[in-house]
Amino acid sequence: MSTLLSVSGAGFTPYEVEVGRGVIAGLGVQIAALTGGRVVVVSDETVAALHGPAVLASLESAGLKPRILTVPPGEASKSFAELERVIDRLLAYELDRKDIIVALGGGVVGDLTGLAAALYMRGIDFVQVPTTLLAQVDSSVGGKTAIDTPRGKNLVGAFHQPRRVTVDIDVLATLPPRQLRSGWAEVLKHGLICDAPFFDWLTDEGAIGATGDAAALERAVIRSVQIKSAIVSEDEREAGRRALLNLGHTFGHALEAELGFDETILTHGEAVALGCAMAFRYSAALGLCSDDQARRAVAGLAAAGLPTSLAEVGDVGAEALVRRMAGDKKAENGRLTLILARGIGEAFVERAVDVASLAEFLRSEGAR
Repeated sequence: MSTLLSVSGAGFTPYEVEVGRGVIAGLGVQIAALTGGRVVVVSDETVAALHGPAVLASLESAGLKPRILTVPPGEASKSFAELERVIDRLLAYELDRKDIIVALGGGVVGDLTGLAAALYMRGIDFVQVPTTLLAQVDSSVGGKTAIDTPRGKNLVGAFHQPRRVTVDIDVLATLPPRQLRSGWAEVLKHGLICDAPFFDWLTDEGAIGATGDAAALERAVIRSVQIKSAIVSEDEREAGRRALLNLGHTFGHALEAELGFDETILTHGEAVALGCAMAFRYSAALGLCSDDQARRAVAGLAAAGLPTSLAEVGDVGAEALVRRMAGDKKAENGRLTLILARGIGEAFVERAVDVASLAEFLRSEGAR
């Protein structure tokens, strides 16, 4: 039994997101309906060992002849070097526009594969099969693809929507607890943006999802995809409401870059959680939301075992963080844009953040 959700918009072909348990087994039939040609599965070495055999078996049982291409695990693979290598292999396999690429992995693999698909022959179809909670609820849906540069995260990319997203809850059983918690940060973020009752459920009876309960995870993933797909359908290119999905990200991306994208210190999901906590505290400091709402938001993140203070990640400088944030792709005309909140479920876009005020806030947060 699975749930089918639709993602549609004025600028792209509608596609389905299937969420369920054991749905990888039917992946081959679904992809055979999209192409009778060649299929290349791009995965990282760790995920390929865990889930590659099941995916290849499903594709082969549907009469397809897949190849698998692996990249090293970790954020470092979101690079020009790996992008070039992936595209070179696709060219060597002589794929054409009737063929299809499958991204099997977390957000790194999805972003890298999606960008390669966008660039290859000016665009080839791809399917997302996300294997981390973070990718299932966030990066696999919506068509944002990118790689990193030394100057920041996700600064080189393209909008390229997948033809399908297959979300198998069962694969989450192989995730280390820290990675599961990191994904839960993005789930909590969706509640913080626009669904206070969902956030309440996540921090009450639904909290067992953060520890691996499959039923709670399935419900959390379905609601998260519903929220994200509704926003993407309205605003594919992040010209307006889609920016709300960046709650916590400008703070978080700056921290990730300043810490050298070292996931032993801070994973992406942890950075988002800390960024959400800071966004709510900054909103309270500006008088935009109540202290009680900020405390509730932070407490919900902390209860899931996620970092909520700079003291938990090490020494960072206020001015350095502001520079990183000013260089973030969400900055416009030299003004800093942040997603702030009037309360839980009431996020909004603030496009004229005062840099001096922000630096003072960061120092109050413990930045030097």
